[in-house]
Amino acid sequence: MIDVIDNKYFNIYNDKISYIFYIMPNNQLGHLYYGASLGKLGIADLKYLSDHSNRSAEITEYDSELKDFSLGDRMQEYPVFGTSDYREGMLDLKLGQEIIYTDFKFNHYKVTHGKARKNYPVSYGDNSDNLVIDLIDEDHKLELQLLYTIYSDSSAIVRSNKIHNLSLKVYQIENIQSLALDIPKSDFDFLQLSGAWIKERHIKKRNLEQGITKIESLRGGSGHQNNPFIALVAKNVDLSNGEIYASNLIYSGNFVSQVQVDAWNTSRLMTGINPSYFEWKLEPGQTFTSPEAVLFYTKDGYNGLMNETHLFVKEHIISKKWHNKARPIVINNWEATYFDFSEDKLLSLATKTKSLGIECFVLDDGWFGQRNNDTSSLGNWTVNKQKFPHGLKHFGDKIHDLGMQFGLWFEPEMVSPDAPIYQKHPNWIVHHPYSRYSIGRNQYVLDFSNPQVVDNIFNQMCKILDTVKIDYIKWDMNRHISEAYSPYLKKKSLPQGEFYYRYIQGVYHLYHKLLTRYPNLLIEGCASGGGRFDLGIMYYSPQVWPSDDSDAGERLDILTGTMLAYPLSVFSNHVSAVPNEQTGRITNLKFRQEFNSFGLLGYELDLNKLSTNEQEEIKQHIAWYKQYRNLLTNGNFSQLIPLNNKNEYAWSCSNEKEILIGFYRKLVTANESLKSYIPLKNINDQALYRINGQNIISGKILSKIGLQLPYQLNGWNKETAQLSGDFQSHIFVIKQVD
Repeated sequence: MIDVIDNKYFNIYNDKISYIFYIMPNNQLGHLYYGASLGKLGIADLKYLSDHSNRSAEITEYDSELKDFSLGDRMQEYPVFGTSDYREGMLDLKLGQEIIYTDFKFNHYKVTHGKARKNYPVSYGDNSDNLVIDLIDEDHKLELQLLYTIYSDSSAIVRSNKIHNLSLKVYQIENIQSLALDIPKSDFDFLQLSGAWIKERHIKKRNLEQGITKIESLRGGSGHQNNPFIALVAKNVDLSNGEIYASNLIYSGNFVSQVQVDAWNTSRLMTGINPSYFEWKLEPGQTFTSPEAVLFYTKDGYNGLMNETHLFVKEHIISKKWHNKARPIVINNWEATYFDFSEDKLLSLATKTKSLGIECFVLDDGWFGQRNNDTSSLGNWTVNKQKFPHGLKHFGDKIHDLGMQFGLWFEPEMVSPDAPIYQKHPNWIVHHPYSRYSIGRNQYVLDFSNPQVVDNIFNQMCKILDTVKIDYIKWDMNRHISEAYSPYLKKKSLPQGEFYYRYIQGVYHLYHKLLTRYPNLLIEGCASGGGRFDLGIMYYSPQVWPSDDSDAGERLDILTGTMLAYPLSVFSNHVSAVPNEQTGRITNLKFRQEFNSFGLLGYELDLNKLSTNEQEEIKQHIAWYKQYRNLLTNGNFSQLIPLNNKNEYAWSCSNEKEILIGFYRKLVTANESLKSYIPLKNINDQALYRINGQNIISGKILSKIGLQLPYQLNGWNKETAQLSGDFQSHIFVIKQVD
């Protein structure tokens, strides 16, 4: 709902949250409240919220006509630096060398309903109410539109802004953030999802202090090191209680997410395009629209946060096509063969995988050009005739004849020095105009800010996709952008500061072109693993490869962090060989399979090298997974063990009648407690539940006392121990008894 009261107060609300702002005395917009739902409010309540009679000692007044009015101690909807507010703002403009201090005043508003899916990443849904606020800076002839969206099923507030140049002058945008949220307190921990390649999105928290706390990326993508998602977590928060404010960005390029605490302990959260190395030339009559950003609020702790973030991604980011469609169980040949394969070798692997119940064969790197190692042929998307003497269509038909889907690996954004596209168009790569520039992983980055480059790659891919039946693409991107300079932008007399933004728009454009031409194609996002695990990519890719580290022990922590912001349905998991390639760790097959079943199950090992017993174990597990696949990808997810426990993990996926619980322990603990229980969520106290087809227990016992964990080996209990050794796992299937 969106209520406008007295043409001054704006109340955006549903059953979960309220977001309230108003027109201040200077005709700008002031923020009043974001939090638990207050419902419909009257004018007296709104005046009470907007009372500002107890001022700070701030002495810089906004205007000589407005005595005792300063923006320095006000919560605002669109703060900018330099007009009596000394905090960082959402917009920085220049006119030539002149710094512009904008002054956007309220003009009018409109309310609309429903939000269509676009050809670029934005949230969507029929159940939305949308508020557009139009502001004008008369001195500079600039129009600013603030866009707000609320969905009836979500605590999220989606925000973006659009600036329109009404003048005859050329402005330079040097900073444009997607949202700002002022919160009148600062007693939070700043939570971020950070790490590095093969250890992405670990939970890290630090105390919020006066000053700026931030994370960012300047790598050309959202990156392995920091994810755009951040949260402000109350000091007393646990799994089910405590306030959390969070934000995320529907964007895949350079970003910044930060919180600034002022002298009065007001916190200003902002997120958007990273202003470093960013500039946009705003010509007369042109507009620029920021990426959308999303705010979340819960008073129900980490599980409450996940309820909100997961629902939002599944319902308002992922394409409806994939909402309830079962994703295929894949076998990826990479760790089974690397570059050393032939058609016969791959068909032998595919035949074995089909017999075990796997549904899709994904052919990874090495099928094109002269690609026998990582030094050659990227950008030359022609079939390697030595490996496929009868052509790729022949091989794909063989896979389909087995009753399996066929998937193919591409790295569309990259080029090797020996590729014809590079030899013919050396200025189609990202490089500055000097003699030395960097190369990473033996490859260069193609200049996707140049539409000709995008079209060339699209046409190359279409030559494959038009002749070979491809059901699935794994889209990889294996190096960061360095020396970000575009010969194309130079030729067009456009600022080099536009490159990073235009590059990611080129990536989105290629996604859109492919999915328009091949609407049934499933594209799995990948950027050297988890280098672009963000809402912008998920808009096109309903699943993303979360990390190049397939070690189940490490992925326990990767998934624990990732799940705060993203649902299981986007999490692509592969059971790989041991010792694990990335860590050398040896874990048992049961542990690897039972961990990787929470999300999208896949395999990445040479099944022909496994024993008969191991193959049978995989076959039985795949049959079990298919029975519960929808629950394991689309069920209501909860954490059952506090997140600071780095040895034991328990995850729950539930619907109205069933609960699946995965329990995992990294290292055995000697002489542990005789009995351990974990209370369950989403339980009907009045119902009875059958556990793993055997015991029938009341709901009130399971919710109040909890589910008894399996006994681990503790010396004298060899006859009763259910788990032993390191890397233990146990799956509980709990069904309500009718």
